[in-house]
Amino acid sequence: MSLNFLVNKCREAERTDLLFGLCDDQDGKKAYSNTDDQTKWIATVKNNKALALVFTPIDNCIIQKDEYPGRGRCDGMLTSAEHIYFVELKDIAKGWITDTIDQLESTIEFFKENHDINTFRHKKAFACNKHRHFQAIDNEFNLAFFRKHRVRIDIQAEILII
Repeated sequence: MSLNFLVNKCREAERTDLLFGLCDDQDGKKAYSNTDDQTKWIATVKNNKALALVFTPIDNCIIQKDEYPGRGRCDGMLTSAEHIYFVELKDIAKGWITDTIDQLESTIEFFKENHDINTFRHKKAFACNKHRHFQAIDNEFNLAFFRKHRVRIDIQAEILII
């Protein structure tokens, strides 16, 4: 089965907001972007250059829960002409990082199986948590992740569009 991450019914409309949030209500529905209710935001997107960005839900939209058993998928991705940012949104206090990284890695592999990731200049994966308890990523892990996927990884809830 071929997956199209770039042209699909899941894509939200382009937005150029300087500040918006990414939300997952943890109710089995797809993640979404939001400007209205900051209490729902798990990740905050800072788009200081007002670039045209598209949020695309992946879990429960591009890939349904019953598809690809045993393979994880992240909540969504942010794209522009030059950016692809994979985003996993959590609302769990402890023990979430390993599972989150696995979901991001699996989604990156899904994407690479169906598209040329090198068409994007900026490639990043974000592990975000509403509880904001983050730990620094070990430099060796960060380098190994980059070497394997050609994507940088960050564990934080602020997504700065560069």
